[in-house]
Amino acid sequence: MTNRPQRGKITSTPAGDLPRWVRDEIMHTAPKARRDPALIELSNGIDAFASERYGKASHHLEKAKDLAPQAATIRELLGLSYYENGQWQKALQELRTFRRIAGDPMHMPVEMDSLRALEKDRDIENTWDRFRKLDAPRAVQDEARVVYGSYLLEKGRIREAWKVADPGRLVSSPAESTVRRWYVAARIALAANDHQSARKLIKAIAAHDEDFPGLLELRAQLG
Repeated sequence: MTNRPQRGKITSTPAGDLPRWVRDEIMHTAPKARRDPALIELSNGIDAFASERYGKASHHLEKAKDLAPQAATIRELLGLSYYENGQWQKALQELRTFRRIAGDPMHMPVEMDSLRALEKDRDIENTWDRFRKLDAPRAVQDEARVVYGSYLLEKGRIREAWKVADPGRLVSSPAESTVRRWYVAARIALAANDHQSARKLIKAIAAHDEDFPGLLELRAQLG
């Protein structure tokens, strides 16, 4: 049995500079004649993605996918490009394929957000139930709670939403994903007319980032 190359984070790859683990992945998954063309298209796709040209990124990554369909990195970045372009169904398909190939749940929050946009409530519930059983990294857990908590809030399921967002202890040096979780929790607290909790959360968010997106709206709602 051939060992899969150790994966890194594709979104942290410098534009136009493919790291060893990406090259190894293509070597393991593509026929010899297709490897160099796949690497060229992938490199162009990463460059476009890093420049937030998601349509162009999709164009190159679709070509890379045709050349190396079993490369998890290609399916991952193609799915994220579709997501950024609002192509929810395509994003969902590619990110599910990425998860199947790589065995990595890191983009399940993006899957759930795509399902929210597609208004597939039962699939959101099922994906959340599957995610809860996995041992995902803390940052991924935070993002999943942000998405699912927001979904429950939209559905008016305030008590459930609060349990999911669960802001925990308001530490002085939070991770970015934790602050996003606090933000959702503050929205839920306001919806529940729990102004005391909302005020504490807003203060904690502001202490971390006074320019956090949505903070002004929260303050306006609090009054």
